[in-house]
Amino acid sequence: MVTVPPDEEGPGFAYTVGLWHSFRTPEVAMFGLDIHVMRTCLNTLGQRAAQGRTLSDGQRCTDVIAHHSLALKAVDPRWHRTFFGSAISFYRRPPFPVLEAVWPDREGHYLWQDESGHSYRKSQPWLWLEPAEHPVGVWTTPL
Repeated sequence: MVTVPPDEEGPGFAYTVGLWHSFRTPEVAMFGLDIHVMRTCLNTLGQRAAQGRTLSDGQRCTDVIAHHSLALKAVDPRWHRTFFGSAISFYRRPPFPVLEAVWPDREGHYLWQDESGHSYRKSQPWLWLEPAEHPVGVWTTPL
């Protein structure tokens, strides 16, 4: 797992490296929460993959984060170079599949739902969109 702590330029994020190689399930990335929380969530998802459970686009994962489910969304490969450099080094070339584990707001709404709040919508990138369609913000600033 690779963790990128928050800094003056933006929030932290974390992602797995090796799930595709070992279990033929996509790598998983999380953004905008405490690094330790994201590490715990990704380890839980990695253990599920090691047990043969499939991780796929559109899936909701319960019992990973308290009181809510995570939504898995397929990452557009054009984001790989921006966020997943260590995975590119490991695999030696993109593309390899990556899922973004999106966490909901306190009311259980996700980024793409009209009921979610404005500040929450900026808490995580929308990596299932191609870069040209992503709203301008901290996640679109070059790292």
